[in-house]
Amino acid sequence: MTNFIPIFPLGIVVYPGEDLNLHIFEPRYKQLINECNETKKPFGIPTAIDNHVNEIGTLVELVEITKVYDNGEMDIKTKGSKVFRILETVKDVPDKLYSGAIVNYPDNNHVPNKKLMTAVLSGIRKLHTALNVAKDFKKPDNELLSYDVAHHAGLSLTQEYELLGLFFELQREEYLKRHLAQVLPVVAEMESLKNRIQLNGHFKDLKGFDL
Repeated sequence: MTNFIPIFPLGIVVYPGEDLNLHIFEPRYKQLINECNETKKPFGIPTAIDNHVNEIGTLVELVEITKVYDNGEMDIKTKGSKVFRILETVKDVPDKLYSGAIVNYPDNNHVPNKKLMTAVLSGIRKLHTALNVAKDFKKPDNELLSYDVAHHAGLSLTQEYELLGLFFELQREEYLKRHLAQVLPVVAEMESLKNRIQLNGHFKDLKGFDL
């Protein structure tokens, strides 16, 4: 399916199923949100990296306008829906302050590999333990998918975007597993380095070597 959607480029990656709260203050996006609220239609958030709007983004539903300020600014709740690809950007939309895009929606496989996902979750929890971070994913482990945990695996913005561009759950899980295999030893070494620095200058109870 191909259609036109209003777009709100942001320097973030939004995943399907993700809850996202935004503060809207620019006139063009105040217009966009008010129209989406009136028409009950979604809008797109393509990811912007280094001042460049990329072709992949996520369609989001406006869940609620939680607060409207005196100057028209607003706080909103949205939820990611599905991934789109921009075919053509429409910068000048008649009578609109915002831009839009002609998009399609690539087929997206969401079937997990349970064994692989278990390994991914184990790696993420090891990472969180090393960093002294606590995270409740609000779902049983057997219901979690890559989109649910990707923001918590220590990915850079570019890496999060690369994962958004993978359209098979197995590929996304493999991507996360490889990333964690690379980052966990680095974090462990950083923790060891921190401990060595903290010990410096303190009395040490060390056993001598027998020569």
